[in-house]
Amino acid sequence: MTECPVARAARLRPEGPALAWNGSAWTYRDLDAHVRTWHGALAARGARRAVVRSENRPELVALLHATARAGVELALLNARLADAEIPALLDRLGPALLLGALPGATPLEAFAAGARPAEPGQLDPARVHTLLFTSGTTGRPKAAKLSVGAHQASARASIETLRMDAASSYLCNLPLFHVGGIATAVRCAVAGARLVLHSGFDAVAAAEALGSGVTHASLVATTLQRLLEVRDRFPGTVRAVLVGGGPVPPELLARARAAGLPVLHTYGLTEAASQVTAERPGDADGATAGWPLPGTEVRIVEGEIEVRGATMMLGYLGEPPLTGWYRTGDLGELDARGRLVVHARRSDLIVSGGENVYPAEVEAALRAHPDVVECAVLPWPDEHLGQVGCAAVVVRRPVAECDLREHCRARLAGFKVPRRFVLVDALPRNAGGKMDRAALRGLLQRLRAIPA
Repeated sequence: MTECPVARAARLRPEGPALAWNGSAWTYRDLDAHVRTWHGALAARGARRAVVRSENRPELVALLHATARAGVELALLNARLADAEIPALLDRLGPALLLGALPGATPLEAFAAGARPAEPGQLDPARVHTLLFTSGTTGRPKAAKLSVGAHQASARASIETLRMDAASSYLCNLPLFHVGGIATAVRCAVAGARLVLHSGFDAVAAAEALGSGVTHASLVATTLQRLLEVRDRFPGTVRAVLVGGGPVPPELLARARAAGLPVLHTYGLTEAASQVTAERPGDADGATAGWPLPGTEVRIVEGEIEVRGATMMLGYLGEPPLTGWYRTGDLGELDARGRLVVHARRSDLIVSGGENVYPAEVEAALRAHPDVVECAVLPWPDEHLGQVGCAAVVVRRPVAECDLREHCRARLAGFKVPRRFVLVDALPRNAGGKMDRAALRGLLQRLRAIPA
């Protein structure tokens, strides 16, 4: 058993800064009081599982810690998903307390109003804390079950790697429905540090935060680039900036370091409660994704990255528990110093502005169009987002590109919708009848649909 990190920080440093949001500030005494109230509200409902859909807001931070205290599984749904994507996820989760922007849900701001505060007890590290959907290589949503212990193990390893302490302040503009946002919130609580929560990424606001005393941040390549467009020098108070979420151009990392940002390339997974490897402060060149975090092991088997350790998920909801090594599906190698070099993310994965887009899911939505015979989605380089989708489509009769785009928008989150649709006579296939993506890429390059 273990103590809730918010309760511990409130006991040891009650007046220490815990949370900043839109000009308001909470001490750890304040935050603990909020978590007690949310704990009481959850206990009164008697729910075993809660499902929430919301953009960043302080209530989500309180809910995250309160569910751990109450022993309630918390499923956080991507607020950017299309409404049409939600029912299937709710069906997978089964009976649950619904909060936020969900059909028939209780608004977050009203849920804990008037609730009787609950005294914090000890947390069970083995209990499921969060359920986070990740598509896997097939595109079919799977809910990774992450325990209280996995989140806290990830936090402790990150704190050691990033040299965090109670005087640290961490900018969180990653969404709290993503593992990176959750990891930041738990990391701050375990360190007794201040969480500087933003509703989302705003380059000017992020630059102001990092220029006025915030010590740590997590970004993706796209947001780092936008940050450097609004400010080209940062003070020495910034200790570390993690950059992950997909490929990061080495020249972008070099530009950031020249601007005074101590950027650390990192590699992580939802299934590993966020970070798996990271560069270390004072030893970062952007050539690799760094060393495994303390307590995490990484090996390469036939070119594939495999991971195990205390941060790993318990398994996927409704599937057998995870035992031993987890096969990531990503390709890479370990260099002579033991640092991870990632060659390719999961098969066919498109990483668009830090969001994972699985072609199988997009292709399934496209095939639902009555005039689409077959289709395939490939990554297309994009200056701002890193990658976007390019769809090759075989149709029964002529279809306008705007019609295909609107069809996808009605079924998918905006970041999953292909930016380009190319009509082709047929999709190339190999001798076994499987679609040949390499040949299709060549075809699209000849058609100048994607760069060579």
